[in-house]
This record gives sequence, structure tokens and C-alpha cells, in this order.
Amino acid sequence: MYTSGSTGKPKGVMITHKNIISTCNGFMKVAEDLRPGDVYMAYLPLAHVLELAAECCFLAVGVPLGYSSPLTMTDKSTAVKKGCKGDASVLKPTVISAVPLILERIQKGITEVIQCEGNFTRKLFDFALKYKQRWKKWGFETPIINWVLFRSIKDLVGGRLRAIVSGGAPLSPDTHTFISTCLDVYLLQGYGLTETTAAATLMEMNDLSTGRVGAPVADCFIQLKDWEEGGYSVWDKPHPRGEVIVGGDSVAQGYYKNEELTNEAFFEKDGIRWFSTGDIAELYPDGTIKIIDRKKDLVKLQLGEYVSLGKVETELKRFPLLNNICVYGNSFESYVVALVVPDRKQLHLLAASLGKEDLSFEEMCKDKDVIAEFLKSLVEHGKKAKLGGIEIPKKIKLCSELWTPESGLVTATYKLCRNAIKQYYKDDITALYTSK
Repeated sequence: MYTSGSTGKPKGVMITHKNIISTCNGFMKVAEDLRPGDVYMAYLPLAHVLELAAECCFLAVGVPLGYSSPLTMTDKSTAVKKGCKGDASVLKPTVISAVPLILERIQKGITEVIQCEGNFTRKLFDFALKYKQRWKKWGFETPIINWVLFRSIKDLVGGRLRAIVSGGAPLSPDTHTFISTCLDVYLLQGYGLTETTAAATLMEMNDLSTGRVGAPVADCFIQLKDWEEGGYSVWDKPHPRGEVIVGGDSVAQGYYKNEELTNEAFFEKDGIRWFSTGDIAELYPDGTIKIIDRKKDLVKLQLGEYVSLGKVETELKRFPLLNNICVYGNSFESYVVALVVPDRKQLHLLAASLGKEDLSFEEMCKDKDVIAEFLKSLVEHGKKAKLGGIEIPKKIKLCSELWTPESGLVTATYKLCRNAIKQYYKDDITALYTSK
């Protein structure tokens, strides 16, 4: 199975049947909470290791599968014909797996619907959301509010959804809380890679924390290793921090016809096979971990400051005016810039507020006034998200092209292909840094 290629050329990972069986065994703690009548809706490509592992696990315990796609999931999905129902309405799943970008889009969709309602409805929703979050934090249910206010939102995904397993990238705590509250589901974050056959860590059903990815699954080992360049150490206080090293029977054999990279990332120690992930995590006293950085996403600016591109993108993706974002920086400049795919509807509203509603979408993306107002709002969002001054992009380009797997700019699970984006927009990046 090939890696996503989000940070370079995809690498073929040699996965054995033993690796898959080990991963399924690790995921069985989720299966313990399954009930008769449960249905799993599969919509991620089987070329993604999380989907492969999930389907193998559910098939092993006899849970029926229904196949969908991101374009036909709900009644309002773009590929669903008018008057027809989406896959979720027909299948009525109880369990799905998801990637953060899809959950972020669901959050934005719900928010947009509420914003279009009257002032009373918006205030009532905000009150109910905070009320439910407060009680949910302490482990209590709110059945009356669920029935009166959140039932219609839950119906968007079939009405029976009980659990979502999220993986593939970090999920922001705000999105985690919003989705689990509005859909009234258990949202379990997990962590794993193609090289570890998706296995490493997974949250438990009774884990009410956000931002973390759980504790190691069965037959899996986790170690942290100092990364001096990034300033992370296992002796850090209050929590140890370092590069995540995953060991166990789920760790793959290596990279196909690439002995050099195999020897660089895989190693044997005390009879256990280990993989150096390149991800940075901090360890909590209860044994759970939180992914906080990634080696390849770290860029050093001209004045010596380090910026974690992935961290900045995770925070800015919740900005309602954008659909996707790629932050870029290099060691010859003192600030970062961003390539932004704006939300079409929100950009039209922004342009209308400037008296430029007659412009086409492509013209809006090039209009200096629209860009300036968009950047101003983005900077304000970044400050509210408590990003540092050097982390907030100083200049942006609004991209009228959609970033899809077919375009090669994102992976099948919508992770950024940084090298492909950098090459595609190289002239625009140069212009951002050279223009006054």
C-alpha cells in the first residue's frame, strides 16, 4: 500500500497479513461497544490504510458495511440529484470513520444553516450548544435538548449515528467538541500511519478529552525520542515531549525497493520492530498522547524562529471564509504566506459587503480590495486562535481552483500535497514575497 505522498513522492509500504491481523486485534476495543443492528458506512478509499483496517475489523465481527462517497453522503451532497436521498438517509449508519477535513466541512455546513436563521434561533442554538457541552463534559446526557434542537442535525447523517472514528490528521479541539455535541456521538480520535498499518493509539468510548489521540492499542508500543532541533525533550515539564516511535506486530516490513529509506525509518530492538514516525507528541499521566508537531512541517524563518505549518493550518481551517489552506515559509524570509481556497458562498457575501457582488468568483479572487478584507478577517481569526505574530500569514493568494484528489494537490483523504502545491503555485509564491 502506498503512502499519501503529502510530504513527497508516495512510498510503497510492504504490509503483511500479520500486520493487518495485529491492527484488527488492536481495534477490537471499539468492537466491544458494538450492538446488534449496528451498520458501518464506508466512504474513504480502500487505498487509505485507515479504511482498510476499519473494514477488516468490522467484517471480522459481523457488522454490515454500506458503501458511500464524500459527494453522496447526505441529502445536500453535491452529487445527489434533487428529490433524492443521500446515502446516510438510506443506510442509517451507526458508525463511520472520517478525516478532519470532512468533519470541519460538516461543522461549517451546520454553522452556515444556523446563521441563515433568525436572531432568536441563533441565540437559542448557541445557548443549547454551550448548555449541552457543559453537561457532556461531566458525562451527563441532555435528552430533552437532543430531541428538541439537535435531532434535525443528527438526521443529516441518518439519525442513528453513535460513533465516529477520526484519523489521518490532527482534529482541532473546537471541531471535536462541536461535532460530538451537535451529532450527539462518541468522537474517537486515533493515530496511526500506513507504515504501522493504521495502528498506534485510539481513544476509548469514555474518554471525554479533546485534542488527544488516546493510548496505545493492544500489541502496540509507543516511545518518545528527543528532538533537539525542535526543542522537544522527554524531560520537558509538565509533560514529556518528543518524536513518536511506534513498535509492535503492526509495523510494516519496510518500503518497496527502497532500502535506504527503510533503514532510515525502521529498526529492530529487543525483538520488536519499530518505526520512527517524524510526528511530535506529548505524553499525559493517563497514558494518552497528543500530537503537537511534525518534523517535516517545521520551517525556520530568516530570524531563526520556527513555525509549525501544520499547527497553523489546523487553527486557520476553522475560519468560516475558507475551504482549504496551505501555509508556506522559507529560511530566506521573515514571515509566512498562505495559499487559500475560499468558500464560494462566503466570498460572495464578503464581496457584496464591499459593493462588488457583480464580480465573478475568479475576479473576486484577484480583486485587491476583496483580498485585503479577507486577509484582515483571517488575521483576526488567527489572533483569536492565539497564534503568534510570526505564525499568522502576512500575505495570501485566493485560489479559484478547487483542490481535489483528481487535481493532485490533495491526497485521497484531502491531506495537502505540499510539494505539488508548491510547484503548481511557484510563480504566485514568488509574487507574494516580491510584491510590496
